[in-house]
Amino acid sequence: MTRIGIIGSQGRMGQAIAAAIADAGEDLAGGVDQGGDVSAIAGAADILIDFSSPGALEGNLDAAIAAGLPIVIGTTGLEERHHWLIDAAAQSIPVLQTGNTSLGVTLLAHLVREAASRLGEDWDIEIVETHHRMKVDAPSGTAILLGEAAAQGRELTLADTAVRGRDGITGKREAGTIGFAALRGGTVAGDHTVHFLADNERLSFSHLAENRGIFAKGAVRAAQWLIGKAPGRYTMPEVLDL
Repeated sequence: MTRIGIIGSQGRMGQAIAAAIADAGEDLAGGVDQGGDVSAIAGAADILIDFSSPGALEGNLDAAIAAGLPIVIGTTGLEERHHWLIDAAAQSIPVLQTGNTSLGVTLLAHLVREAASRLGEDWDIEIVETHHRMKVDAPSGTAILLGEAAAQGRELTLADTAVRGRDGITGKREAGTIGFAALRGGTVAGDHTVHFLADNERLSFSHLAENRGIFAKGAVRAAQWLIGKAPGRYTMPEVLDL
């Protein structure tokens, strides 16, 4: 059995991952939360799954490097400097970082990339996401992941094409941009829809998450896949061989 350590073990995702580890027949090496000793868990594990916070990422990566362990990172709200840290860590250990560990979302991103690459700029792209009232970041990591997939399909960068939070007199929509809208309320685990809109026709791709267990299951699947890989930075599509 693979011994999996959870960083952020007492959060809702951490508890769901613990259940998914048991369901997968793997071994829970232990968990750690804010203020805890990540190195102690790293010393007892074969791999780490991190669903903690952006502020904890650097220390978590340092602990994984020191122990020579692969790590799956599902923490959202990461900034550019966090990705620099991940790139640096990937020179020493296998790292899989994603904005969403759901296998369904992974396939959705693949379909969005394919659609964006084949439809012209006269097809506008808008991404709408809905999450529970307690979510603190927007757009969601999944929405950004889907936006990046659309931008890649058009051989663009999301930073140069994203439009967020329209308000007031914004002027007409610029061709080639990718719009984001975030809704918050209730206990929604995560709904995402990517709209492709052209004159007289629309094409939409949606994923509706009914339970956090799907993300936990995908995280464990990613951890199982990452074991034994060479140092480097990996993605969820590779887990599905896309």
